[in-house]
Amino acid sequence: MKLSTSSPFTTGFSSNPDYDYEIRDVLGGAVAGAADPGEVLAATAGIHGNDHEGWFTAWSELAERTSRHARSTADAGHRISAAEAFLRASRYFAVAVNAVAALKDSGQLLPTFQRQRECWDAFVDHTDTRVERVEIPYETSALAGYFFWAGTAEAILNPTLVAVNGSDGSPAGLWSNCVFAALRRGYNVLVFDGPGQQLEFFEKNVPFRPDWENVLTPVFDFVITLPGVDDEKVAVYGVSQGGYWVPRALATEHRFVAAIADPGVVDVSTSWTAQIPKHLTKLLDAGEREKFDKEMDIGMRLSSKTARTWEFRARPYGATGYADTIDCVRRFTLGNVASSITTPLLITDPENEQFWPGQSEALAGLTSEVSTLLRFTAAEGANLHCQPLARGLSAQRIFDWLDDRVGR
Repeated sequence: MKLSTSSPFTTGFSSNPDYDYEIRDVLGGAVAGAADPGEVLAATAGIHGNDHEGWFTAWSELAERTSRHARSTADAGHRISAAEAFLRASRYFAVAVNAVAALKDSGQLLPTFQRQRECWDAFVDHTDTRVERVEIPYETSALAGYFFWAGTAEAILNPTLVAVNGSDGSPAGLWSNCVFAALRRGYNVLVFDGPGQQLEFFEKNVPFRPDWENVLTPVFDFVITLPGVDDEKVAVYGVSQGGYWVPRALATEHRFVAAIADPGVVDVSTSWTAQIPKHLTKLLDAGEREKFDKEMDIGMRLSSKTARTWEFRARPYGATGYADTIDCVRRFTLGNVASSITTPLLITDPENEQFWPGQSEALAGLTSEVSTLLRFTAAEGANLHCQPLARGLSAQRIFDWLDDRVGR
């Protein structure tokens, strides 16, 4: 089927590709109740491609308006309506958090994140799904999480899905990507903030780490202690950059019954180095770090937006300087460890993947004995990173595969 070049699907919702993808990603959450298409499209209509202040304002005002409605319905005793509105507000605030990256003043970052989290917690407090806040023992501290029960009887053991977010994903986004669909199919779900994610970064300043086996192993140890968890049927799902963290952990952590990488990521750094002129990466590879930093600094001075985006994206890695940042990001690679994965692994492979093109197929090649490559196409409305406008279709295919692995 040939798609019309004048359709909104192909021409997009904004002339700015970043805005367009963000709108698609949010709209895709409507299938899980995390967005209402009309209010999203109305709020973002007419925003010019480089109006970064307008973009931030549109999402923050939509989120505040939705939050106020949620609070008024909660006060009136309408718990279901309140839960639905708080969930949407949290998702809209998450877009506003990312929008701060392009602003001249980053002072809105922490308060916007805190509003996002407040709305998520309000959703947790009002939802009719049974959920408990948990603290996962991790090294000398603990990771904040939420455990959603598939049923009400703790004595009944159910399969459980551990949900791993991406680099800048929110809990409401993860709800759209897998939690909602998993609960509908009778899975318990554990959602948590790992190093560099959400609370761990914004409030504790804990950076990302590449060796996620040291994260998912204590998470597994914890989740199998919870009531209602069948310890032989614990699976793990990773979205976006979680498509690197999950396979990395699986190389040494073999107790998960099955895993999903949505999509597969072999080398995180390529999404960075692909944006850097080749003559500059050659400088870095030749060890001319000072010259690389100097050339990068000159380039950043020519584009303040690029400089602010770099700073925003680099912060969770905990590195300083351009060369140090690239060196750090280059550690996020599966290298030679992928061959050690023995867990059945489903790898999504969307057409037109824009951040890590070709890496799902590469990961499948490195894990051919245990992996299944699940392709998605533009013709079925399921192209681009994480199939943003086809989350219902994605859930059907992903969970049909997972059901077969856990024997449901």
